[in-house]
Amino acid sequence: MQKEHYGTTPKGEAVDQYTMENENGLEVKIITFGGRITSLKAPDKNGDLKDIVLGFDSLSEYINENPYFGAIIGRFGNRIAGGKFSLDGRQYELARNNGENHLHGGKKGFDNVVWIAEENGHSQNSLKLSYLSKHMEEGYPGNLEVSVTYTLQQDNILEVNYEATTDQQTIINLTQHSYFNLSGNFSEEILDHEVQINADEFLPVNESLIPTGDFKKVDGSAFDFRKPKKVGLEIEAEDEQLKLAKGYDHCWIINNSQDGVRFAASAHDPNSGRLLEVYTTELGMQFYTGNSLDGSLSQKGGEGNFGKRSGFCFETQHFPDSPSQEKFPSVVLKPGEVFSSKTFFKFSVK
Repeated sequence: MQKEHYGTTPKGEAVDQYTMENENGLEVKIITFGGRITSLKAPDKNGDLKDIVLGFDSLSEYINENPYFGAIIGRFGNRIAGGKFSLDGRQYELARNNGENHLHGGKKGFDNVVWIAEENGHSQNSLKLSYLSKHMEEGYPGNLEVSVTYTLQQDNILEVNYEATTDQQTIINLTQHSYFNLSGNFSEEILDHEVQINADEFLPVNESLIPTGDFKKVDGSAFDFRKPKKVGLEIEAEDEQLKLAKGYDHCWIINNSQDGVRFAASAHDPNSGRLLEVYTTELGMQFYTGNSLDGSLSQKGGEGNFGKRSGFCFETQHFPDSPSQEKFPSVVLKPGEVFSSKTFFKFSVK
């Protein structure tokens, strides 16, 4: 584990960057601002290491508006309709930062705060990040104590463990928002990546990308990734759901939720041979194909700009808009309870 000063926020808060590397050369860099993964270097089929996550060179770029590159997302990942929810008979108002809706924790979500870092003494490659989200921060009730632990294992697995407790009832939905491009060339689209998602159903959305409340079978649709297929194969299909999101930006319901940690999804880049597999305890996973990337953000090293579909996200999470959807599993956390969630990102070649 290596630690270095990364920069200072406009409020004078010091931001550090931690580097973890295993025996296989897999290298992960994480900053305390937003708990963001700024770099993840993985070998291809020839053993060549390349960075495979979208991000920036400087802290100022992460502080400026950006599409959550590499960040921890909370208190509530994804959208909440109308920027409001009810709990114990009381209505809470949240920031409307995505049209009329609330997105990814608000204007100052967990992606935009400085986390306290603690190197895990039991593991050379384990970094625990902690944050106290105070009562009514961004409109959410309760003092929420959150920790996210990144552990890089020798078998090329990056483990992400989330835990949280609260002193009064609140809602919670945490996720990790890295954008991957397994080719290592951020000027290439990810349409040739072969993706598999272990889900028989997904959540259709309305024009605001809020779930309709229905559970829709993937059978016979462009949303069927039960067998690996190229992202670009049906992304432009005549499908109302694809048109609404300008591609894939939906939550799939991962099969066998009762099994705990289980296979959720994989992505394979045939040219480099890199394979990413995701395992999780979470109920769902948002698959997002970088539809809103528009070429306005600079790549690392000034090698170009991030264009449309130059990266994809596998965001393991509870369902979007759960506080407003009676049919969706609860996202309420009560005093005395511990929120716990695990996701594993496994890197290999084939």
